[in-house]
Amino acid sequence: MPCFEIVDSRIHDWKIRIQDTVADNASCGVFVLGREQVDPRQLDLPNLRMQVFKNGTRISEGLGSAVQGNPLTAVAWLANTLGALGIPFKAGEIILSGSLVPLEPARAGDDFSLTIDGLGSARVSFRD
Repeated sequence: MPCFEIVDSRIHDWKIRIQDTVADNASCGVFVLGREQVDPRQLDLPNLRMQVFKNGTRISEGLGSAVQGNPLTAVAWLANTLGALGIPFKAGEIILSGSLVPLEPARAGDDFSLTIDGLGSARVSFRD
């Protein structure tokens, strides 16, 4: 399903190293999910195109291949790595595979939307 990840790093001035990223829970603050639920087995994930809009203007676009060539590659790596540690995925868990587009700063009053061809859309607004 379409998703916005709201990055919330605790690292001052974004002077972040890989160790900081791990210690900071990958800088993930919260996420906003779209409503559509689609069986990913029916999609060509590397070729899915996402467009992101900020205040009505398209600011970026990307393909599923931006995530290690295929979002399934990232999820498989995570499943295998956690599995080796005895930590399984559980039914109903939400797994974020990675971003298809660059980060964009948000401020109070900004509205963001995204569409992913064949998958759906998501929307988030920031207020005081």
